Amino acid sequence: MTTMTRRHEINELLKLGALPESNRANEEQITRTTELLLSIAPPVTREEGIALMQLFGPDECFGLAWTLIHLIESAPGGAPVDALDENAFDNEWIRLLRERALRGNSGCSES
Repeated sequence: MTTMTRRHEINELLKLGALPESNRANEEQITRTTELLLSIAPPVTREEGIALMQLFGPDECFGLAWTLIHLIESAPGGAPVDALDENAFDNEWIRLLRERALRGNSGCSES
């Protein structure tokens, strides 16, 4: 999927880059990222889900990683982890998505 066919909000998130570490994030970053994430109505397309998986940072970033998880899992067939190469699984959030997909837990709460 090209940037022309992805939703504007997703393209804007990709421009911002991966979620920052919670202890290094500034208020403006968090506010803008939150606004964009909350403006994306699920379901996302498979291609949008793949693009959103690039945004995971090193921690939960004030809960925004969970918002990403739920958006990605709204893609048809669940999180498209089959589209990732093995190097992507170095990130704990990508590993969690894969584990949830394997268990069939898409849509379960994070607790």
